[in-house]
Amino acid sequence: MRSIDLKDRLSAANEARKAQLERAKAIAEDPERLERQKARAEIVQARNARIAERKAAEQALRERLAAEEAVRRAAEEAAREMARKAEEEARAARQADEAVRRAAEAAEREAILEARRAGRKARKRKGKR
Repeated sequence: MRSIDLKDRLSAANEARKAQLERAKAIAEDPERLERQKARAEIVQARNARIAERKAAEQALRERLAAEEAVRRAAEEAAREMARKAEEEARAARQADEAVRRAAEAAEREAILEARRAGRKARKRKGKR
């Protein structure tokens, strides 16, 4: 039996490296492998297109919901503004009615006082004559 020396081991390692390189070249040039890579690339591209489409749809949905929310808020604000104006008008009408009532009461009191004064004057005149 012959012992393996350094020279034999180096040549075996070189041959193994060459064989490995040949196998890698054969695999790289394999037409089926190229077809699989193309198919894989198409799958990735289709997946990316679906993801982009889904994101666009989600963005459109978010924008639509935001627009609807803005319209709803604007409608609520308009309704609040209309209610506030109606309340102001009602308050102004109540104040006007109250002012008219107070003026009528004051005029009535004044008329009563005038009648009393006129009665006193009449009694004074009657008493003098």
